[in-house]
Amino acid sequence: MSVFDTLQERGFIQQITHEEEVRELLEKEKITFYIGFDPTADSLHVGHFLGMMVMAHMQRAGHRPICLLGGGTAMVGDPSGKTDMRKMMTPETIQHNAECFKKQMGRFIDFSEGKALMLNNADWLLKLNYVQVLREIGVHLSVNRMLTAECFKQRLEKGLSFLEFNYMLMQAYDFLELHRHYNCIMQMGGDDQWSNIIAGVDLIRRKEAKPAYGLTFTLLTTSEGKKMGKTEKGALWLDAEKTSPYEFYQYWRNVADADVEKCLALLTFLPMEEVRRLGALRDAAINEAKTVLAFEVTKLVHGEEQARQAKQAAQALFGGSGSLDNAPTATVDAAALGQKLVDVLVAAAILPSKSEARRLIAQGGLTIGETKVTDPDLVLSADHFTDGSVLIRRGKKHYHRLLLA
Repeated sequence: MSVFDTLQERGFIQQITHEEEVRELLEKEKITFYIGFDPTADSLHVGHFLGMMVMAHMQRAGHRPICLLGGGTAMVGDPSGKTDMRKMMTPETIQHNAECFKKQMGRFIDFSEGKALMLNNADWLLKLNYVQVLREIGVHLSVNRMLTAECFKQRLEKGLSFLEFNYMLMQAYDFLELHRHYNCIMQMGGDDQWSNIIAGVDLIRRKEAKPAYGLTFTLLTTSEGKKMGKTEKGALWLDAEKTSPYEFYQYWRNVADADVEKCLALLTFLPMEEVRRLGALRDAAINEAKTVLAFEVTKLVHGEEQARQAKQAAQALFGGSGSLDNAPTATVDAAALGQKLVDVLVAAAILPSKSEARRLIAQGGLTIGETKVTDPDLVLSADHFTDGSVLIRRGKKHYHRLLLA
């Protein structure tokens, strides 16, 4: 089976230029391709993870990935999928974020012996002469066509800055640069990048009179069409300091039944026969599939040991077996005794605010030990602790272990 068939069977491929040519190319040759990542935060998130999986499948089939860090493009900001202009970042912040990305990407992609490249478009974009670019590149890009692109259309009513309007030109130039210097002939990206990718493909074909191709993969959405990877705290990050392995595990353990098979296909390397078997489970049995999904995805992102510990913590909290040592934990000292429980939980970052705590209590959603909290002014005492710890539960699925130092 070629990697094209693999990507298609697992549900990655969304749109593609020159489909028959690409299918034949991926079956018979080994190509260099790239995916771009603008370092707009200091960690990759689960949306990037999908791109990492595509890269990994391609690399396993013998193709060479280029991970392109957008040190230059991040200074402008991609308008795709955004209703407002991105916040401008300093070069120092962008560079710091790019270094964070590099470390995380090594978990998924083998960069040894030239098997993959990691480049930064700041190396060429920041050196460009504006008039030269207009003469060399601008002449090949139709403004009429650019304005029909989805990434621009939805912004025209609210206002699209000339800064952002240049983003497509910059991304097309990236593809041209990689084509010239690294023989890169394909750009891949999320489906919201389709217009930007087509611009680069057309530019190379017009300017170099050589073949170039584009392929987009599906965005990670629920069966209801909502973007996955959002938690109460914000994005689902791949950095363990921003989203703990336990929280990461629990996110996948709690996905909707209808999304399990899709997530197994896209976010794990399990054989499709096993994916379909697990996806066909129903009712209580689907929990087996969710446990496998959570373990496999956490193993890829955080390593097998962290995945095992997260699984044990979840089993201890929800199944009555396993170790609580790796459950989310907050420590308070003796000075917390005699204070209101709400104040302690907010100070320990177990609850986001006092108003949220009171709302939770009013709805019967906060429990300390085995006791449901009904009084927002409840005072924390030594009696609440057993062997120096007590479990705090908010809602049905969120546990924290409170330790008394």
